[in-house]
Amino acid sequence: MKRSVLLAVVAMNVAVLIALAFVYPAFMVSPGKLSAGHAALGEDCFACHQPFKGASETRCQSCHKLEDIGVRDTKGKPVMRRKIKSSFHRSLLKTDCMACHTLHQGSKLTHSDIRKFSHSMLHTDVRKACASCHVKPADDLHRPLTANCSSCHRIGAWKPAQFSHASLPKTALAQCQTCHRKPDDRMHRQFNSGCASCHATKAWEPSTFRHSRYFVLDKDHNADCATCHTGAMDAIGATDFKKYTCYGCHEHSAAKIRRKHLDEGIRDFGNCVKCHRDPQVEPESKGGSGGSEND
Repeated sequence: MKRSVLLAVVAMNVAVLIALAFVYPAFMVSPGKLSAGHAALGEDCFACHQPFKGASETRCQSCHKLEDIGVRDTKGKPVMRRKIKSSFHRSLLKTDCMACHTLHQGSKLTHSDIRKFSHSMLHTDVRKACASCHVKPADDLHRPLTANCSSCHRIGAWKPAQFSHASLPKTALAQCQTCHRKPDDRMHRQFNSGCASCHATKAWEPSTFRHSRYFVLDKDHNADCATCHTGAMDAIGATDFKKYTCYGCHEHSAAKIRRKHLDEGIRDFGNCVKCHRDPQVEPESKGGSGGSEND
């Protein structure tokens, strides 16, 4: 008898709680305060929710028409300032409002009016037209680019990006310093030639330049570049480091060098490092090619 009475009391309490949940849902089952845009709905939970089904996109669109999002508010008034481009709402594969938005603020620790957006919700052609939603960065790197964002960036996240210099116009490939800062070391401070004369666009290192391949810079020859490379220019107006002279330091003259080498049967003596590559080693061969005695 006592057990049946207890069950009846429990059942009655459950029934009362269910009834209260329907009559006063805002007080009984609310997950938190409404977001600012829905605060006017107050305690009218069923304006957005269906019993036992939750929020419905059908009820969302009764106020928020897809063609009006970002253009007009729910009262039909034009939106004067658009914080974001929202035309993508009309290109969704499925109009599932709850996939991104929530009506309630929830707790302070988990508050988010907008959940993470997935580009997979968009039609394929819209995914490729990034500029239809996103504003192109106005920095020196992005300004000359004409390629689509997806050639460097992923739709999952803006960073990290995989940049290819092939995306740049040819005129920009020779202007490395518009994006990159010139290294501030002793060697690079002397250069006014393009980075591409030593470095590749795929990676800064390894570089192709090794001075010892041409001439060993020992303690007696650790001079500034301009000491030997005296300013000859290449086709694009940069210092041509293939041109050099040894007469800036050595007590030589063109006539003396000419006479001495001709006496030894060496007729091609314009390219000194052809034979004198290492100051500490005797010349390996006689004669040279390329260059001139005035280089």
